[in-house]
Amino acid sequence: MIDWGIIIKALAVLGGAGLLIAIVLLVASLKLSIQVDERETAVRAVLPGANCGACGFPGCDGYAAAVAAGKAPLGACVVGGPAVARKIGDIMGQDASAAEPGVAFVVCRGGRNEAASRFQYKGAADCRQAALLLGGPKACIYGCVGLGHCAKICPFSAITMGDNGLPVIDERKCTGCGKCVKECPKQTLLLVPRSKLVVLACVSHDKGKAVKDVCKVGCIACNLCVKVCPAQALAMDKNLPVMDFERCIDCGICVHKCPTGSFIDRAPGRPKAVINPKCDGCQACVKACQFKAIEGEPGKQHKVAADKCIGCGECRKVCPVAAIDTVGALGHSGKAL
Repeated sequence: MIDWGIIIKALAVLGGAGLLIAIVLLVASLKLSIQVDERETAVRAVLPGANCGACGFPGCDGYAAAVAAGKAPLGACVVGGPAVARKIGDIMGQDASAAEPGVAFVVCRGGRNEAASRFQYKGAADCRQAALLLGGPKACIYGCVGLGHCAKICPFSAITMGDNGLPVIDERKCTGCGKCVKECPKQTLLLVPRSKLVVLACVSHDKGKAVKDVCKVGCIACNLCVKVCPAQALAMDKNLPVMDFERCIDCGICVHKCPTGSFIDRAPGRPKAVINPKCDGCQACVKACQFKAIEGEPGKQHKVAADKCIGCGECRKVCPVAAIDTVGALGHSGKAL
């Protein structure tokens, strides 16, 4: 015979225990709950959702939380750029002064045609794994491994591998997130400001014959670029010229003076100097020109040999009567002029 009294008592005890546990959990949730800042939610809503990590935080959620807590700059989202920075500034009630967007750049020119190999590599098509084997198959131990790891991990499909075994970056797709830079085992990728025109494309710390033996276009640490730079923007460090982007005026002199062609000029075209009739023949421009592109007798109007002029603008700087104009190369930034 069923003893309903015992069953009812058991149900009452279980129900009471469940109610007590529910009350305890409710109190705990109220006491321990984390209040989400409304600004965090608003910031997260304006972020692009790429979750690339270029901001230095674990995804867009982490960045939004850091911004709301005042622990992250407003313009750290490189994917969103200045437009998103301004929206975040409006949410936070602050002035958003976003830094200039960057773009990934390959600082190695030693492809299959320029750089020798030490051995034939047969293994996983992964730069990181190949680099663990004696530094990789390339004779230059500093150069790009060339197996395309950067192309595989680029979240925006901005990198492809060229026929010469070097990465090719589509600057229209590159957001400057920096993921490829962090993942490259040889550090042959660099983020540069989008307006930057002149960049050294070599990371070798060897010099002279040691470089020439393994690469046709590697920097040989001759120090010539440092000597000719009019802005003192280059300094040698461990046999490699290090460029101060803030001081560099993108004049292009180092590009044309480098005996191995280790510098890259990203300018689609450069203007040429032209001397107008105001010239009094003082010859200040002749002394300033490092390429002997200006000719003329003292006291008479000078002229520019267009085939020698590189458009650096140094002559224009020193002309006391403003007799030098620059023509051509539409779209040139003119930073050096």
